[in-house]
Amino acid sequence: MALTPRMAGIVSGIATACLLATPAAHAADYPEKTVNYIIPFGPGGESDISARLQEPVFKALTGQSVAIQYKPGAGGAASWAQLNGMAADGYTVMGTNLPHIILQPMQKSVGYQTDDLTTVFWFHYTPDALLVTSESPIETLEDFVEAAKASPGRTTLSGSGTNSANHLAQQQFDKLAGIKTTYIPFGGTGPSNAALLGNQVAGSWGYTTVKMKLGDQVRCLAVAMEERHPKLPDCPTFKEQGYDLVGGAYRGVAVPKSTPADVQAKLADILAKINADPGFIQKMEDGGFAMLNIGPDKMADFMAEMKAHYGALAAEMGIVKK
Repeated sequence: MALTPRMAGIVSGIATACLLATPAAHAADYPEKTVNYIIPFGPGGESDISARLQEPVFKALTGQSVAIQYKPGAGGAASWAQLNGMAADGYTVMGTNLPHIILQPMQKSVGYQTDDLTTVFWFHYTPDALLVTSESPIETLEDFVEAAKASPGRTTLSGSGTNSANHLAQQQFDKLAGIKTTYIPFGGTGPSNAALLGNQVAGSWGYTTVKMKLGDQVRCLAVAMEERHPKLPDCPTFKEQGYDLVGGAYRGVAVPKSTPADVQAKLADILAKINADPGFIQKMEDGGFAMLNIGPDKMADFMAEMKAHYGALAAEMGIVKK
């Protein structure tokens, strides 16, 4: 039977209403299947470790699994540049990192801009920590500063890479303490740790996770936190020693920009609940991670603050592209 204009209009209206209702219905039941969690780095790093600790809690909360995938390349930029072209239904999510997603587009063209990435939740950070070997004659932060002042530029420090959180910490602390040290970048925390333990450098800009991993082989002179890490009570903060230095490598979860807002909100709520799980918190802190809870209500202010902070550092370090 042919449709009359009136009937065609009714059918069209019903179809439109169904399409409009789909995102809301999807969000109400989200997630209904496995969520693909893309790590833009290789396996074994802090991003991978935290995702694997999140997965069982996610499943306990939602009844659905998380499939962790690795897509390394260009320090994460290769995957971040592709994120907005992926399925925007809440079933494809990707790890994001600071300072990476702010500094990378400042340095060169990487296929994305910071504001292209929609991070729905920042869940932890690995605070920077200044480390020396346990046999080092440098026993305190004051000793370190005195040694650096006595021989400007001759105090060498390993770190996880150029323009990384470690590198930024070295630059900031040199300025705060009025010293000049030499930063030697390595391809990750593994090689940086090896250089420290092999006495190839005087010290290292690492993370609290590094101190937890290396244990008594290294001495922690200071940690870049507001308060001491609960699992490292003997490691004082920079702030309590007179230096306003707080920071490290921040990690969160992002989605394609066109993912429905209510789905983004539901995902952020799940991640907040994971972050509140006592067992999860304990495992994270045991590994040296520091908890962070930045959801949609705080996201705009947090990102504005971080962009201003890293932008100023980038200008000082001369890493802004011409």
